[in-house]
Amino acid sequence: MLTFVNTSGITFVSTLWEFEKRCAVDKTSLFLDFMGDSPMMRVLDYLMTEKDLDFSITDIAENSGVGRATLYRIWDNLTENEIIIPTRQIGKAKLFKLNTKNKKVQKLIELDNMLTLEELKVKAGKREVEYDVDMD
Repeated sequence: MLTFVNTSGITFVSTLWEFEKRCAVDKTSLFLDFMGDSPMMRVLDYLMTEKDLDFSITDIAENSGVGRATLYRIWDNLTENEIIIPTRQIGKAKLFKLNTKNKKVQKLIELDNMLTLEELKVKAGKREVEYDVDMD
C-alpha cells in the first residue's frame, strides 16, 4: 500500500496499481493530442493500444477513462460502423475487440503509427542536437 497526500492535505491510501492506472488515464496520448480528447477518441485510443486483445464493456470503460453511461451512449456508433466486434462470451460478460479488418480502423491505426514515428524522429533529432552541443 502507498499513502498519498493531495493538495488539500487529505491523505488516502492506494495500491501502486491503482496509482499507475489513475496516472495513465490522466495522461493523453499523441493520438488524443491530435484528434481531440473525447469519449469516442479515448475508447479508440485504448482499443488501438491493445488491438489484439478483447475486453468487456466494463474493462473498455475503466481502461479508457470513460464512464459506463458515456460508453453506452457511443456504443451503437461503434458497433453499427463495425469499429468493434464481438469476440466471445465468458459467463454473462460479452467481450469485444477492435475490428482491425475495417478500412476506417486501419487508417486510424496508420495515423496513430505515423504520429508515433514523427514523435520518435523529433525526440531522436533533439538528442542528436544535444549530443552535438555536448561534444563541443
